[in-house]
Amino acid sequence: MELPLPPSLPAAAAVLALALPGLAAFLLVLVRTGPRSPLCREGAISMVAHITARKMPTFHRHEKEKFFTNAEGRKESVPSIHDPPTKELSVVVPSYNEEDRLPLMMDEALDYLEKRQKRDPSFTYEVIVVDDGSKDETTKVAMKYCKKHGSDKVRVLTLVKNRGKGGAVRMGVFSSRGKNILMVDADGATKFADIEKVEEGLKNLQPWPRSYFRTILMYGFHFLVWFLCVKKIRDTQCGFKLLTREAALRTFSTLHIERWAFDVELLYIAQRLRIPIAEVAVNWTEIEGSKLVPFWSWLQMGRDLLFIRLRYMTGAWQLETRKCN
Repeated sequence: MELPLPPSLPAAAAVLALALPGLAAFLLVLVRTGPRSPLCREGAISMVAHITARKMPTFHRHEKEKFFTNAEGRKESVPSIHDPPTKELSVVVPSYNEEDRLPLMMDEALDYLEKRQKRDPSFTYEVIVVDDGSKDETTKVAMKYCKKHGSDKVRVLTLVKNRGKGGAVRMGVFSSRGKNILMVDADGATKFADIEKVEEGLKNLQPWPRSYFRTILMYGFHFLVWFLCVKKIRDTQCGFKLLTREAALRTFSTLHIERWAFDVELLYIAQRLRIPIAEVAVNWTEIEGSKLVPFWSWLQMGRDLLFIRLRYMTGAWQLETRKCN
C-alpha cells in the first residue's frame, strides 16, 4: 500500500539530497513502497553498500618510503612491481611491534633459504621486512639481518605510519623483485620449509583461463567467508601465501581493505578474476603475542566480509587495475 507523504517530508528529503543524495532517494523509496516491498529491500541493500563504501585506498608512498637503507647505511630507491623480476622468490614479512618474535622467524627463514641456495646456486631470493609504523625496535632488529646477509638479500622498508597488515603486505609486494612472492607472518607460526609444498601446489595449477571461544568464533568466521565470499578455501587467514608476480600485481592493485580481512578480499578478487588457487596443508604452531583481540577483531572481520560481498555485488567497488609506482 502506498503511504501518503507528510507535508514536511519533501523539504527534508530536499535537504538530504544535497548532503546524501542516495540516502534521500532510499528514504523516499521506503516511504512510497513500504518496508516489506521487495523493491525497498533491494534498494536498502544497494544503498547501504554504496553509502558506506570507502573508496579504494590511494597507493601513496611517503617520501621516506621510496627508499630503503642498505647494509652500508646508504639510501637506495625501492624497485617496482612493474619491473621485470630479478629474483626467483620474494618473501614479504609484515611486521608491527615484532622485535621479540621476528628473530625466530628470520633465523628459520634465512637458514632454509641459504641452504637451498647452496644446493641450487640458480635459486635467488630476497626477504623484505615491512615495519608497519612500529613503536618498538622492529626496524633495528631487522637491520641486523640486513647487515649480516647484505641488502640484496634482506631489505627493511619502514613505513612512516601504520597502514594495517594488508597495507604493509601491499607495500612490500609493490617493492619486490621476485618471480614468485610469498607472504609470511612475522611470528614464525608456519614452518618455513613448507614453502616447497606450496610451490608444488602452485606448479600443479592449471594455466589461467583467458576468456575454543576463539575456536567457535573462528569457525563462525570461516562459515561467513564460505557463505559470503570465498568458496573451496578452508583457511583464508593463513599468513603463508605464495603468488606469481602477475597474480600479485592484478590482485593487490584492486585491493580495498588494508586491515585483518584483506586476505579474504584478496582471494575473492582472485576468484572473480578466475586466477587458479590451490590450498596446501602446512605445519602451523600458535605463537603467543598475536595482535588480534579475539571478539572485537572477529566482529570487525565479520562486518568486513558482509560489505565485501555487498559492495562488489552492487557495483560500489569495481575490479580495476591501478598504476602503482
